[in-house]
Amino acid sequence: MASSTSSAPRSRSRKPLGKMADWFRQALSKKPKKILESSDGPSSDVSQPSSQDHPPRLDLSSTSSPTHVVAGSSGSSSSSSGRWSKDYDVCVCHSEEDLAAAQELVSYLEGSTASLRCFLQLRDATPGGAIVSELCQALSNSHCRVLLITPGFLQDPWCKYQMLQALSEAPGAEGRTIPLMSGLARAAYPAELRFMYFVDGRGPDGGFRQVKEAVMRYLQTIS
Repeated sequence: MASSTSSAPRSRSRKPLGKMADWFRQALSKKPKKILESSDGPSSDVSQPSSQDHPPRLDLSSTSSPTHVVAGSSGSSSSSSGRWSKDYDVCVCHSEEDLAAAQELVSYLEGSTASLRCFLQLRDATPGGAIVSELCQALSNSHCRVLLITPGFLQDPWCKYQMLQALSEAPGAEGRTIPLMSGLARAAYPAELRFMYFVDGRGPDGGFRQVKEAVMRYLQTIS
């Protein structure tokens, strides 16, 4: 009877040990899964900073483009103002019989150090163009107008038309119209130009130097 009673407790104590062993086996088998799961986390965290390195490069490229636009706009505004806003610096108005004197004046102005741009009707007018439109465009596309006033100028209706067209801008065009009188007495000076000083062409250089200086003074006011 004593042996039977002692064997019963031994059999009861073995069962809990078996359960504990099974629990440890299950716990050990789950640990590798947790380690693998935790090892995946840092890899995703490390890849995030590399993807954040690109936006600053995009910002640098986007900030560089406006500088080119500003530089271009300033250049276009400067080229369209001042002296270069018109095609010619001087439009020489003369009669047909004074073509040789007009050519001499143009050669002097264009050959000077200022390299003035001159419009000479028989040289620069568009072939086949209407006379009225050509004369008006020549006046509007020139900063200054030199009126070569001679006996032939006073008798030429087209010269008088150019003179009146130039005078139509007189209130706001002081210094732009430059009368050069040659071969005429002072009394023959046109009444329409009485309020303007004229250049006397009886000098040694025909008044060409004074004409050039008058043109240069006006160009300086618009530069």
